Amino acid sequence: MIRLRAHHLLCLLTYVGRGYTPAFVAQYSAIVARLNAGEGAVLVEGPDDICAPMLDSGHHCREPRITTRDALAREAVAAALGQSLAPGDTIPLDGPTIARLRENFAAGTIRAACAACQWDGLCSGIAASGFSRTRLSGAPV
Repeated sequence: MIRLRAHHLLCLLTYVGRGYTPAFVAQYSAIVARLNAGEGAVLVEGPDDICAPMLDSGHHCREPRITTRDALAREAVAAALGQSLAPGDTIPLDGPTIARLRENFAAGTIRAACAACQWDGLCSGIAASGFSRTRLSGAPV
């Protein structure tokens, strides 16, 4: 089971193979491959499996502003999916769920957590392009 923090549910929607470091990108790409193969995901508080390569570098993964970002993302994703989400819940990342989240992301309805994120411009461009080149396809239903 892949451990994901809430704001990474948004980041996954636009992931095209770019990130902070080569190790981070390699880890992220491996996680996306596992999700695409149908491995499940569980919501966690704090650093997750995507954060792992950055934890020893003093990166922002444990900062309060990122905890706030997670709370905003969890609330928005839960509303978009019409269900509550809490740490420990499994997250369906199948094709229909990803399509629904991407529709909301493109419309801007689930992007409050993206405010002040350094990747916001890249993600906005990816959403505007119809999510072309994104790597997360979603496990078959």
